[in-house]
Amino acid sequence: MAQQPIELILLKQWSTYIATPVWIMDLAGDLVFYNEPAEVLLGKRFDEAGELHADELATLFVTTGLDGEPVANKELPVVVALTEHQPAHGELRIQTLDTGEWRQIQVTAIPVEGQGGRHLGAFALFWESASR
Repeated sequence: MAQQPIELILLKQWSTYIATPVWIMDLAGDLVFYNEPAEVLLGKRFDEAGELHADELATLFVTTGLDGEPVANKELPVVVALTEHQPAHGELRIQTLDTGEWRQIQVTAIPVEGQGGRHLGAFALFWESASR
């Protein structure tokens, strides 16, 4: 993948210092990074998964609503932040890549805007929530 804008590079650097899982996507919807706390919830180290094109994400990371029904890609909070340029929040279930275990998570996604109003991508903060 091409060199990232400085704002995404700095966001990636910032995310390595916090204890909350973070997922970062570029303008094209490609996954460019997730931090170590995210690795624990997702079940795979980022170094092993690497940067992934948007069309590969849905096949690798299985996400459903709390009812177990599939969630349309366009309804995922990070996709809403990316495409509609507004923050979004939701509660989802994800299947871990290592054990196949289902985890219930809260997700808050925020668009990334650069200088001059340039839209650069989106990032999501997520954490495991109590099972119902």
